[in-house]
Amino acid sequence: MIIVDEKEKQFHLTNGQISYIFFVMKNGHLGSLYFGDALNECTNLSNINQQLYPNTYSSHIEGDRAFSLETLRQEYPVYGTTDYREPALSIIGENGSHISNFIYKYHIITKGKPILEGLPSTYTENEEDAETIQIVLEDTVLAAELILSYTIFKDLRVITRSAYICNKGKNPFFLERFMSTSVDFPDKDFSMVQLSGAWARERYVKERRLETGIQSISSLRGASSHQHNPFLAFVRPDANEMQGEVFSFNFIYSSNFIAQAEVDQFDCLRVTMGIHPFRFKWKLNSNEHFQSPEVVMVHSNSGLNGMSQTYHDLYRKYLIRGVWKEVSRPILLNNWEATYFHFNEKKLLEIAEASKELGIELFVLDDGWFGNRNDATSSLGDWFTNKSKFPNGIQHFISELNRIGLQFGLWFEPEMISPKSELYHNQPNFAINTPNRPNSLGRNQLVLDFSRKEIVDAIYYQIASIIEETNLSYIKWDMNRNITEAYSLHLAYDQQDEFFHRYILGVYGLYERLHTNFPHILIESCAGGGGRFDAGLLYYAPQAWASDDTDPIERLKIQYGSSFAYPLSSIGSHVSTSPNHQTLRHSSLKTRGNVALFGTFGYELDPTTLSELEKTTIKNQIGFYKRHQSLIQNGDFYRIASPFKGNETSWMIVSKERDEALVGWYKVLATPNPQKYQYLKLTGLEKDYLYYVEQLDRFFHGDELMYHGIPLPPEFNGPNKKIAKRKGDFQSEVFYLKQKK
Repeated sequence: MIIVDEKEKQFHLTNGQISYIFFVMKNGHLGSLYFGDALNECTNLSNINQQLYPNTYSSHIEGDRAFSLETLRQEYPVYGTTDYREPALSIIGENGSHISNFIYKYHIITKGKPILEGLPSTYTENEEDAETIQIVLEDTVLAAELILSYTIFKDLRVITRSAYICNKGKNPFFLERFMSTSVDFPDKDFSMVQLSGAWARERYVKERRLETGIQSISSLRGASSHQHNPFLAFVRPDANEMQGEVFSFNFIYSSNFIAQAEVDQFDCLRVTMGIHPFRFKWKLNSNEHFQSPEVVMVHSNSGLNGMSQTYHDLYRKYLIRGVWKEVSRPILLNNWEATYFHFNEKKLLEIAEASKELGIELFVLDDGWFGNRNDATSSLGDWFTNKSKFPNGIQHFISELNRIGLQFGLWFEPEMISPKSELYHNQPNFAINTPNRPNSLGRNQLVLDFSRKEIVDAIYYQIASIIEETNLSYIKWDMNRNITEAYSLHLAYDQQDEFFHRYILGVYGLYERLHTNFPHILIESCAGGGGRFDAGLLYYAPQAWASDDTDPIERLKIQYGSSFAYPLSSIGSHVSTSPNHQTLRHSSLKTRGNVALFGTFGYELDPTTLSELEKTTIKNQIGFYKRHQSLIQNGDFYRIASPFKGNETSWMIVSKERDEALVGWYKVLATPNPQKYQYLKLTGLEKDYLYYVEQLDRFFHGDELMYHGIPLPPEFNGPNKKIAKRKGDFQSEVFYLKQKK
C-alpha cells in the first residue's frame, strides 16, 4: 500500500515486507528517507534528512545556511544547484543553460501499474497485485513537467521506477541526462556485485568493495552487451548467498546504459541507472515527451538467493507475457553445430529422423537457409528460401518434418544486412553509416537502420511472409554485431544523438508486432550468444540463448551468473558435442546433460553420429527433463557453491510447496586420494519432511539433508576402482527428491 502523510508530505510504499519512504524537502525537491525491511505504517522519518550546518565551503540555498543539497539524500537530483555529485537529470535550455529546478506539484495513486509507451516493462493483469504513485514536479522556467513513477508489488520485495518528462512550453529543450532511477544511501558499507565478461564467457560474477569515487558498468555498443549486464547488487559485509541484506538494480532495457555507484566525501552512496548519457541528447519540442525505461529495485534480507528468487518470481509472473508464459517449452534440436552452413534437405531430414527417435519435439533450422547464404559473407536481409539447398522449396522440407512428427523453427537475423545481398544492392542506404566515412564490418555484415520505420516495416513483411508460408512454431532472433558509424539519414543534425534509443525502439516495435500478430510462436532472443541477455527482451521473448559457449564447464559460470537476475526458464541451455566447439574440451554426455538440465534444455549436435549407448543416454535425459520440467520452470532456485570460488559447483531447485527438489552437483578437476565420505549440504527443504532420493533409493529427513548433507557417490582413489562412481575430471551428479506423503 502507499501511505501519504499530507502534513509532512511523506510518501511510504510498503507491502509488509519492505518499505520505501521519501518526502518533499523545503525547497520542493524530493528527499530520500528509507529503503529496506518494512517499517510501521505510522513511521514518520521526514526529520532525519534535515542536516546540521554544512562546512564553510558547502553551497547552500539563499537565506538558509543549513540547507545544502550537497549533504542531503535526494530522490531525483538535478544538475547544478548546490549538489556536486552526478545528477539523475540534466537539461539544456534554449539559452544554453543546464540548470533546472523541478518542484513538487501533486501526486496520483492508482491500483495496478500503467504501461510504458513503446517500452518493455513489468505489468499487472490484476490491479490488486500492485499499486503505483506518480509524483508530478514542475519547472516553471522551462515549462516542463516531470513525472516520477513508483510501483510496489503486493507480494514481492520490489519497487520499480521510471521517469517521464513533457515540454509544455513553446520553446524546445534537450535532455542530456535522464536516469530511470537514483537512490541515495546513508553509507557505503557494501560490496558491489556485477555480471561482466565477453563473448563466450558472459555474466561472470565480479565483486569489489565500494570506495570513495565513482564505480560503474556500462555499454556503448547499441546493445546491453556481452561485456556488462545491466545489473548491480550492493551486498552488506555479513551477507552471502543464504543470509544478509542485499539491494539490487536491474534495467529493463537492451541498448546503451550506465549503472553507477558514486561514494561522496561523507561516505554516502548514490546509485543511478539509466540510458547512458554519452551519445544521448533528446530534443523535446513543444508538447513532446520522453519516457525512460524501467528499473527494478529489489531488497533482500535473505542474501543473494533471496534477491534472485524475487527477480525470478517477478519476471515469470509480471514481465514474460503471452502463450509461453507458463506453458512447458518443447525440447529442440538446433542444427548449427551439426552442420554449420554445409547442409541440404537430405542431410537435414536424416538429422530430423534421428532426432525424433530420441524424443526431440522441435527441429530448428539455423543460419544458411535463405538467399544465397553458404557462408557468413552474404545474404542477410534476403529472407527468402535458398533454392540451392531446398530445390523443392522450404515448404516441402517442412511437410517432411511434419510427417516425421516434428515442429519447425527458423533462425533470423532481422537487424542485419550483408553488403553482398539483394537488399543492399537495391537499398544501400538502409545500412547504418556516416556520410563520407568508411564502414567497418562485423562478421562481414552491416546493421540496418532500425530507427527508420520504413526499414522495420520492410523486414517485418519479409519475416511475416515466411511465417505464414511455413507455419513456424519457433524463431531464434540473432544479432551478431554491435553498432559502429552510428548515424541516421532520417534524423536532423541536432537529433543524431537520439539514434541509439530510436534504434532499440525499432527493435522493440518489430518484436511487438510479431508477438501480437503471431502469438503462438516461441521466440528465443540471441545476440552472438549472450550479448543482449536482458530483462527488456524477456518482455517479448521468454527465453534467451545464454551464450555461444556450450562447453558444460564454462556454462557452470555462465548459468550461475545469469541466475542472479534471470529465471532458469529464460536461460537457453543445450547439450552439444564433445570435444566442445568453443573450447575443444572433452566431457561426458552425462555432465553435458546435467548442466543443460538447469535451463530451457535442448541439443546442438548431429544425432546421426551417435553410438547406441549415447542415444539411450539422450533418451533418458529427455525423459528425465520432461518429467521435471514444471519444477525447473517454476521452482525456487538456490545457488549453493560457486564456480568462481572453488573446484565444485552446486545448486538446486525446490518446489513452492517444498515437496520436491532437483539438485545439481559438479566437480571440475579430480582430487587425488579424495576424502572417503563426501556430503553436500542442501537448503530450502522442510526439515520435518521425509524425502525419497531417487538416485540413492533412500529416504532422508529434510533436516538431515540440510544440516548433515546428502552423500555423494564414492570418488576413485585407487583401491576402490570397482565401486567408484565418480572418476576423472568434470564429474557431475543430479538428485531428485520427493516428499513421502
